[in-house]
Amino acid sequence: MPNKNHVALDLLAVVLIVFMAYILQDFIIPLLFAIILSVLIYPIVQYFESRLCFNRIISITLAITIFTALLLVMFVLIGIQFDEIMSKSDSYYAKIEQKTTPLLADLEQLIGVSRKDIVGNNKLEVKEIVKQNSSSILQFLTKSGGILSDFILSPLYMFLFLLYRNFLVSFLYKATSGLCNKAKTRKVLGELYKVQQNYLVGLVSVMVIVGFLNSIGLLFLGIDYPFFFGFFCALLLLVPYIGIIIGSLIPALVALATKDSYWYAVGVIGIFGFIQFIEGNFITPKITGNKVSLNAFVSILSIVLFSMLWGIPGMILALPITASLKVIFDNSTHLQAVGFLLGEAKEKYFSNKAKNRLKIWKRLRKLKV
Repeated sequence: MPNKNHVALDLLAVVLIVFMAYILQDFIIPLLFAIILSVLIYPIVQYFESRLCFNRIISITLAITIFTALLLVMFVLIGIQFDEIMSKSDSYYAKIEQKTTPLLADLEQLIGVSRKDIVGNNKLEVKEIVKQNSSSILQFLTKSGGILSDFILSPLYMFLFLLYRNFLVSFLYKATSGLCNKAKTRKVLGELYKVQQNYLVGLVSVMVIVGFLNSIGLLFLGIDYPFFFGFFCALLLLVPYIGIIIGSLIPALVALATKDSYWYAVGVIGIFGFIQFIEGNFITPKITGNKVSLNAFVSILSIVLFSMLWGIPGMILALPITASLKVIFDNSTHLQAVGFLLGEAKEKYFSNKAKNRLKIWKRLRKLKV
């Protein structure tokens, strides 16, 4: 009976936490972004303080200013390039419509569905759609907890977190004194910092590498705006698994509009898919190592659940939050099994046949065959 009560209380606690996370998302999301980004720029702050002997306030201000300026420059460049592409959207649509009309006619004969039922009667004008929905877009950006409010609040929270970092660490020592000793708390905080820093630095490095690979692939195919599309798709790696799909569709449509053959569009998707395969199996594991060791099933599941909870910000925050939870679970006596479930399957959990293949592959690597 006590065990059943304990499980019921745990489930109730989880439900309450999720409910509060949803109700207070306008407050929690900027706070979480601030914590994660504070970890990213902390080495810069530390460099200003230790090497250049700047005051802490000056060091934090300079680091946040540099980081914010880089983001603004990036968004301005994206906006300028996107506006140029939008100015050609109507001509792109006309060419795409011209090429897809025969395909739609064949589809109409094959399945007996009218072309009007598939694409409608009205001509699609992207710029007109943006104008008609500009008020909705503006409302989304400016609402409480929206992207602009997060962009304003997060730097303020970052400044305060970095300014009071020693005070906050002392608070955590006192708050966890009844659960574990100071050395254990310091160990957990160190692991949390390493996981977040490794994830963020690795993510930025992977974005740069993938951006160059995407751009080279688009240059090889002769697609317009190769570097913009290449790095824009790499930027969408912030939304794991889904971002690459969205990022590859836009240049594929441009290829369909500007090239004579359908195979250029197929080639764009194929190249981006191949680069995604290389990134997921070789680049990211090599850069991040085993410090962010979440298995693929848990990664996808966390992205789905956090997107249901917080939308797009939840998709971006899913992996760093889940990786942090794994560190906490691994260091908890009662929750080590959950931490084990979140981690990657090691070699000893493979089938015997898979283990034998892995051993042979490792021996061949040692022999450089």
